[in-house]
Amino acid sequence: MKNNKSKIKTLYLAPLLVVGMVFTSWTNLNKAKVVVDGVKEILGAGATFPFPYYSKLFDEYNKKTGVKVNYQSIGSGGGIKQLQAKTVDFGASDAPMSDDEMKASPGPIVHIPTCLGADVVTYNLPGVATLKFSGDVVADIFLGKITKWNDKRLMDLNAGVKLPDMAISVIHRSDGSGTTYIFSDYLSKVSKDWNTKPGKGKSLDWPAGLGAKGNEGVSGMIKQTPGSIGYVELIYAIENKMPVGKLKNKSGNFIDASIQSVTAAGNVKLPPDTRVSITDTDVKDGYPISSFTYLLVYKTQNYDTRTEAQAKGTMDLIWWVLHDGQKLASPLNYAPLPDAAVKAAEANAKSVMFNNKALIK
Repeated sequence: MKNNKSKIKTLYLAPLLVVGMVFTSWTNLNKAKVVVDGVKEILGAGATFPFPYYSKLFDEYNKKTGVKVNYQSIGSGGGIKQLQAKTVDFGASDAPMSDDEMKASPGPIVHIPTCLGADVVTYNLPGVATLKFSGDVVADIFLGKITKWNDKRLMDLNAGVKLPDMAISVIHRSDGSGTTYIFSDYLSKVSKDWNTKPGKGKSLDWPAGLGAKGNEGVSGMIKQTPGSIGYVELIYAIENKMPVGKLKNKSGNFIDASIQSVTAAGNVKLPPDTRVSITDTDVKDGYPISSFTYLLVYKTQNYDTRTEAQAKGTMDLIWWVLHDGQKLASPLNYAPLPDAAVKAAEANAKSVMFNNKALIK
């Protein structure tokens, strides 16, 4: 009788164990995938930029299907490495994988865009709310060439704004990140000096400034340092009520970072593999430091001891993100995919196979 009561208690508690997202420690990602009461657990890791969006997505998916999605926000580079090591069902990256990263992977990897976001220039300048910047000026600030807020080039861009005779304190990321890749990709396009050195990458040899870890670290340091300037993702600036500069785009328009201007930047023809940079956009009303963010999966899913059920569950999740999940983007200040990007993402998702059979029909 005692054993029966124990079994009944277990049966009642079991459903509670699968409700909600479970954020395990990173070491748990190396353990075997589990199935609880027939509900698959899907493991992912990577980009920090879409983490608030993905948290909401995966929580809603769990409520809808009972499937747990454990996502570790460890940075784009870490997500790519874990996918290459085959310890996760999907990786996530703000930057498309490079040709070298693709070649170093044990099999072809498919890029599936999920939403768009933006890097913004934010600052702590007492008494000054809105500032205008051009790409070359931003580059020279971060190169350490423009060192005072009342520099003539800044004053010319901001006629009528009283800029103080104050030193500029540059704050940048100290850790490797997709955020840095997007920011440096943009600066490499608008500044020859930046393109020569330090160039673009997830980690850089910074010529000026102080480093802080993560968007939260950069945001915190800027808020504590009068006269400082840095770059963070749009959502962090909004959440922390930080000023965001208007940025001059290729068409000569000063653009506010918004869901509309970021979506506009992504409304371009995509290559079939969707690996594309949309910084310094040609779109006249597009925000110039915009980017897609991606989920990454192997094109051929029948590797190692992977089951068809696990592969199908992963692709069902991704298909839901591309459709029902899009409506969750805007409320969290992420830009939903334009129609053309959804179609390209659908085509890539449909190309994923298990034993030469498409997992999405």
